[in-house]
Formats: sequence, structure tokens, C-alpha cells
Amino acid sequence: MSLKTSSAATTVVMIPARLGASRLPNKPLAELAGVPMIVQVWRRAIEAAVGPVVVACAEAAIADAILAHGGKAVLTDPALPSGTDRIRAALDQIDPERHFQRIINLQGDLPTIEPAVLQAVLRPFDELDSDIGTVAAATTDPVDRADPNVVKAVIAFSGVKSNLGRALYFTRATAPYGSGPVYHHIGIYAYRRPVLERFAAMPPSPLERRERLEQLRALEAGLSIGVALVDTVPLGVDTPEQLERARILLTRQ
Repeated sequence: MSLKTSSAATTVVMIPARLGASRLPNKPLAELAGVPMIVQVWRRAIEAAVGPVVVACAEAAIADAILAHGGKAVLTDPALPSGTDRIRAALDQIDPERHFQRIINLQGDLPTIEPAVLQAVLRPFDELDSDIGTVAAATTDPVDRADPNVVKAVIAFSGVKSNLGRALYFTRATAPYGSGPVYHHIGIYAYRRPVLERFAAMPPSPLERRERLEQLRALEAGLSIGVALVDTVPLGVDTPEQLERARILLTRQ
């Protein structure tokens, strides 16, 4: 499978998806407002209009769901260990001529993500010349701040641009210490293609293993991660309770 692109179309959105989630098996195919969840995520990505959207699937059932709704999908080795590895493998299949130089990695369990969030993840490329872009939202919620499942981004902000900065660290702890906002990291990334290829070839790093956060591998290797602030955190679906919340939210739209 190869996608035709114009010389200006250098960005592609890739959504890695697999059926084997431990807490909510088969979740890409879970029904949300009449269609599988992976189709809802694909629709949000299409609405962002930042480039073509491709689902990188571990199983044919996911590809079939996307193809049935007019989308593009590519099968990858089910044994690949991470979503990053999956989009790296899929990219070689869809773009052997290397037209796409900016790759957005969108998780397949964010069915309520706003298109503006996907647009914002590219800002660190254009305004900070970062190797990698990501997004975060300020939170004062004490439950979020204390929850180890909520990843916090420690950010050095860039001069007068108070909504754009450079990631110093990511942690499951409450950080930084002291008064002021804590930034809830949203696990969406934009990579320059050579950076994605370099990153995917690296072994897991010590801090990555300790915190169980893949992005720390990039920081330990000296890669820069720029962070754009957004207003809302999309609902991630990992449990039956979150799936039901997503159903309610999408039914209201």
C-alpha cells in the first residue's frame, strides 16, 4: 500500500491499534455511537485535516472495520512491542518513497479527542524546531495530581509564549513541587521521520523502565520534546467504566 502525496503534503496521522489490551480486550472494536471505537478515533483525525490518516493494525478485524467505513489501514506484525514500533513498520509500507516527513502518533483509544488537539501537536515543530511534539493540559484537580496513571509533564516555557514550552521530564509523581499548575500529559506525539526511525531503533532506557514512560527514552538520548498546551484532556478508554462514559459523550454530540 502506498499513498500518493503532493510535495506539500508532508504530514501523516498514524493510529496504532491491537486487540490484546489487558484491561479491555478487543477495545478497538467496542461499539461507540453505532460504530467501532477505532472508527470514531479515525473520524476525529480526519476532522483535524492535518494530513492523510492511516490505521496501523495488528489484526485483520481492525483493518476490516476501518476499510468498511472508507478509511485506510495497513496490517503489521502482531508481535511488535509498542505502538511506536507499529507505526514505524506501517510507515515503510505506505510510504517507501519517504514523502511523509512529519508523523503524528495518535492512540487508538481517544474517541473524544478534539481536532484542535491534533493540530496543536505540530506547533513545537514550527515554533520551537523540536525533534518531537506533544501536548498537555493544566490541571488543579487534586485527584489527577496524585494519580500515578496521570502522567505529568514538567515544562520550561518559551519566553512570552506561555502555552508552548520544552519538556524537561515526564513522571507519574506529582511534579513540579510547590504552588502552581501541574500539567497533565496527553500521549499524542508528532515525530520528524528521522527522529522516529532513530527512536524506534533505541533500546529502552533506564528512566523509561523505571517510570514506564516511553518518552523518557527520547529525553535520555538528548532529543528535544516540545509541548503545546491545550484546553482539555480527551477521555482515554482503558476500562469498561470509561467506555460507558465515552458512549454517553458521543451520544450527546
